Amino acid sequence: MQVRGLLLLLALILVAAAAEAGKNKKEKAKKDGSKCEDWRWGPCVPNSKDCGLGYREGTCKDETKKLKCKIPCNWKKKFGADCKYKFESWGGCSAQTGLKTRSGILKKALYNAQCEEIVYVTKPCSSKIKSKSKAKKGKGKD
Repeated sequence: MQVRGLLLLLALILVAAAAEAGKNKKEKAKKDGSKCEDWRWGPCVPNSKDCGLGYREGTCKDETKKLKCKIPCNWKKKFGADCKYKFESWGGCSAQTGLKTRSGILKKALYNAQCEEIVYVTKPCSSKIKSKSKAKKGKGKD
């Protein structure tokens, strides 16, 4: 019985600590000195090359700010890292073009980014025929 009471007390302490940490984050955001609420943020500009760490610049009236940001190096999409899309499955292979196509519907635009509502992506069709029977043969039977 004492163990259960001790665990309950520990859980309450953890919840209280988490609530205090959240409150401190909100206070820090308010202490940045800005009273402006209509910030306009630009795209993330990498420090070097076309990916990695960089900065995003924001303006509001006469104020400007820079926030740290990051563009993943495997993110080479033409629609940018600030536009998040929900993609369908890949369509069938087109015999004329040799490409597969799929569409994505805008899920979220970060930092008020200018994003297209629907985007289309293509990739080359696979020339290899996948066979499950080949993968199963020879495993553990020597």
